[in-house]
Amino acid sequence: MTVTRASAPPAAQEAAQAITATGLRKSYGDKTVLDGVDLSVPEGTVFSLLGPNGAGKTTVVKILSTLISPGAGSGGIRVGGHDPAVDPQAVRAAIGVTGQFSAVDGLITGEENMLLMADLHHLSRREGRRVAAELLERFDLVEAARKPAAGYSGGMKRRLDIAMTLVGSPRIIFLDEPTTGLDPRSRHTMWGIIRELVSGGVTVFLTTQYLEEADELADRIAVLNNGRIAAEGTAEELKRIVPGGHVKLRFNVPDAYRSAASALREVARDDESLSLQIPSDGSQRELRSLLDWLDSAGIEADELTVHTPDLDDVFFALTGSGVPARDNQPKEAVR
Repeated sequence: MTVTRASAPPAAQEAAQAITATGLRKSYGDKTVLDGVDLSVPEGTVFSLLGPNGAGKTTVVKILSTLISPGAGSGGIRVGGHDPAVDPQAVRAAIGVTGQFSAVDGLITGEENMLLMADLHHLSRREGRRVAAELLERFDLVEAARKPAAGYSGGMKRRLDIAMTLVGSPRIIFLDEPTTGLDPRSRHTMWGIIRELVSGGVTVFLTTQYLEEADELADRIAVLNNGRIAAEGTAEELKRIVPGGHVKLRFNVPDAYRSAASALREVARDDESLSLQIPSDGSQRELRSLLDWLDSAGIEADELTVHTPDLDDVFFALTGSGVPARDNQPKEAVR
């Protein structure tokens, strides 16, 4: 399947860029992990990188956060206005990284974890305690602050992990699959934290396999597959590249079903369930036209459902991979 990139809207093109990368490459021996990846992330937005396991998402994060070097033949990289190859320390001062695995030390308390990070950022003792206290309160960890972190729940450890990342007041935060393993309540709490960060002007680079997560949070999404960006755009732009939207009409009265089936064109019939599937983009205009036709023909459908392609459909179409983690089945509106 060949897909062209959705072009960035003028506002995104004009906005200052927090991250840019041109022709990003990385290989390990004979295995090519990244094969010419271009990225452009405006300041104060959430950019989500989707892809199956092994697609190279974590490798992208490691390169942009100076943990590893890009491969031979890579183009220019700018993170927070700095070139990682020329001034990696300036990049590190501008960013925070929360990896797939928690950096929390379970043998010490949450407060001690925060103060340790303050020391690593060379904050004074007084300033470190002030910042730690503020962040512990912000992330609802005050009651647990003086308890060993080993006893924290998964959601609490993740909140502490991000709080530790924020000690240095980074302008750009890399979140590498931050909600993996969390229960739905903790995941939604994490989404609220991410939205709050962005509303404060922070740029978030998010990798995830949860399609609903990208749909909920990201201003722009790129799908990484076989070392290349298969498609990029807003969630709505990506959904429009995949066919398959339809309206389903179900009837209880066989005569009404047969009348509709004979009058409507390009419908898929299911005589056993007395239902018709009609290709549609799910727009208000198309639905109104269909309902007006049913009314004028004196035909009453007992149930109408609308299915539009979602990011799951996009993911499957672009990657041809196995089923990614997901919270919900494809959403259908029922009339």
